[in-house]
Amino acid sequence: MTDNSAPPVLLDRPEDGIAVLRLNRPQAANALSLELQALLAQHFSDLAADETVRCIVLTGGDKVFAAGGDITSMAGVGPIEITKRHTERVWGPIQHCPKPVVAAVCGYAYGGGCELAMLADIIVAGEGARFCQPEIRIGIMPGIGGTQRLVRAVGKVKAMRMALTGKPITAQEAWTAGLVSDLVPDDQVIDTALELARAVAAMPPLAAEQIKECILLGMDAPLETALAMERRANALLFASRDQKEGMQAFIEKRPPQFEGR
Repeated sequence: MTDNSAPPVLLDRPEDGIAVLRLNRPQAANALSLELQALLAQHFSDLAADETVRCIVLTGGDKVFAAGGDITSMAGVGPIEITKRHTERVWGPIQHCPKPVVAAVCGYAYGGGCELAMLADIIVAGEGARFCQPEIRIGIMPGIGGTQRLVRAVGKVKAMRMALTGKPITAQEAWTAGLVSDLVPDDQVIDTALELARAVAAMPPLAAEQIKECILLGMDAPLETALAMERRANALLFASRDQKEGMQAFIEKRPPQFEGR
């Protein structure tokens, strides 16, 4: 039985350094209601400021990731109201989260669900997962990154095919196209995501944040600009205690103890 009193996003901290955010609207296939989006953004803002969190796992559960936007909240509204919702502000804390984010995708990630998954840095997909941008089928188009992040992930022709036909692709197709990083049996998705999060959380968090920032900003910058940014970020890390600890531990052949300092 579904607990309708439960919040639409659940936060769990299964072990040190890892936070798990689970979309929790099973009665609506985790459709991204305005309430869910606002709560998800608040969680990301809070976790970004929490120094004890080194990696975030985002999931919708073992049956469905997210079915997309809540159509009932959009059907009767006009362009001004849609504009005033400022989805870029709601999704900003997710997009700009400095902590590495691992998406664990089971079932379908459609529309806004696909766009949400693409905000993650690593995507683990179950073999039964499906990815889709079906907005054209209801007379609109992707509006929270689907036309932009998708083409950067899979290339122009595959992005065009998905966005213009609204047809889903399988997890195998998504993996082949480069949309997902790991393809595993459905019953191993969460465990694999947690294993990856555990590996990331064990790394020096300052280095992880600099790596994430350089990759994301460098994707759209000229190569020479991106390389200069990378060199400066690398040099900056030599001021950290973790750099001293990491290299000393390597020399002494012992596990490093990273503190994020």
